[in-house]
Amino acid sequence: MMVRLAVIEVHQEFLDEYLAILKEEAEASVRTEPGVLCIFHMYEREDPTQIRLLEIYADSSAYQAHLQSPHFKHYKSATLHMVKSLQLFDMDAIDEKSMPLIFAKIKEKSLHQVIPE
Repeated sequence: MMVRLAVIEVHQEFLDEYLAILKEEAEASVRTEPGVLCIFHMYEREDPTQIRLLEIYADSSAYQAHLQSPHFKHYKSATLHMVKSLQLFDMDAIDEKSMPLIFAKIKEKSLHQVIPE
């Protein structure tokens, strides 16, 4: 697996537009790319311009394929002027064996949730 943490700061005036584009890109990536296991996007509660992405790929080939996807290329070009800073950190899991358990638990919980109408 390949795990990456993206630390992004967005210019305040572009925040809503950036978040909309990011949501679209992350959803398309997870839905259409088998090697994209997770793109979990979040922001700091006290400062929503501070974005964090936890990205998990099956392997480095899946990551390279992701970079070539149309939705990623659109995200990158559409948001370039919105990003104040970007740092990427390649991460290693302390306990890789627990990761499948996390995903199984999330899947189990979502299967048991009742979606309000």
